[in-house]
Amino acid sequence: MQDGGQSGDIDKKRRHFLTAAATVVGGAGALATAIPFVSALSPSAKTKAIGGPVEADISGLKPGEMQIEKWRGKPVWILRRSEESVAELSGMSDMLRDPDSEVEQQPEYAKNEYRSVKPEYLVVVGLCTHLGCSPKYRTKDDSEGLGADWKGGFFCPCHGSKFDLAGRVYKGVPAPANLMVPKYQFISESIILIGEDSVGNDAGASS
Repeated sequence: MQDGGQSGDIDKKRRHFLTAAATVVGGAGALATAIPFVSALSPSAKTKAIGGPVEADISGLKPGEMQIEKWRGKPVWILRRSEESVAELSGMSDMLRDPDSEVEQQPEYAKNEYRSVKPEYLVVVGLCTHLGCSPKYRTKDDSEGLGADWKGGFFCPCHGSKFDLAGRVYKGVPAPANLMVPKYQFISESIILIGEDSVGNDAGASS
């Protein structure tokens, strides 16, 4: 009888142990399942970076040269214009559809004939406003097929749209609007922050 009582106690202890073990294992499994789910809800650093501002170092950019940065999955062109090309921008109004940038394709501080914070540098999204193709940068000397009055700019070979060196669209082409100017600011003489601006750009526009 005494042995039987001990066996009963042992069986009860075993049942308690197995129940507790099953609970722990089940809880661990639920936690393991929950971790990937929670991780999926939290945006990764890469996802956050896609829409974040991008710094561009333009210290090596010479007059007439252009560099391409990527922001929000789009190409952003940074063109350093020569003094001659900047001076020629004011005489192109008759050839352009929106010479005064009346259509909101740029921040307020870039609503000028240069469409930029500093006349020397143009910053635009490199996508044609017709169907989103990527135009080609064509210098003043590379005017074949663009007419004798070509002063340099951007030509979209897809459907023939043309833009001047301020990204302003020519008359009589499929593209309906000027190239888009993203928000940006100079955070130093050689670093541009694309995708973010500040009140400080108002002062920079006059320099």
